[in-house]
Amino acid sequence: MNEYPNAVTLHGNPMTLVGDSVQVGGTAPEATLIDNEMKPVSLSSYRGKVVILATVPSLDTPVCDMETRRFNSEATKLSDDVVILTVSMDLPFAQKRWCGTAGVDRVITLSDHRETALGRAYGLLIKELRLLARAVLVLDRDGIVRHRQLVKEVGDEPDYAAALAVAKSLI
Repeated sequence: MNEYPNAVTLHGNPMTLVGDSVQVGGTAPEATLIDNEMKPVSLSSYRGKVVILATVPSLDTPVCDMETRRFNSEATKLSDDVVILTVSMDLPFAQKRWCGTAGVDRVITLSDHRETALGRAYGLLIKELRLLARAVLVLDRDGIVRHRQLVKEVGDEPDYAAALAVAKSLI
């Protein structure tokens, strides 16, 4: 498995990412995640839609909470041809509870806790923490990566405008 030392930082401390690095123009790797009802969901099931794929360390942290709420708000302004997925290592029932408490109903939360399939396939698994790095990817209807932002400092927010602009351009 590939390792990328110092790929991101957490509170300024260098962290290593493991897995395969996904690049713009490449096909989004398949990964099976777990939904809030504890059922497996494959990323390929969203083909035919433009996908904003956000990975976060944990919904129960301030920046992840803020980011997911922001994408939920932005989703109301987007076409039904766009789906926003937020993936974390949180357990599915914790994600479901968080969504209910936060009123998040437009973003689909998925868990990578079981096999770290997405984290490893996308090179976003933080080795030291077994959490996902903060990243935003936009996939076109055919599953091609059209935008990728790996947020260098895990505690920082992503560039929402850049991801949303790419998603809108693909509709």
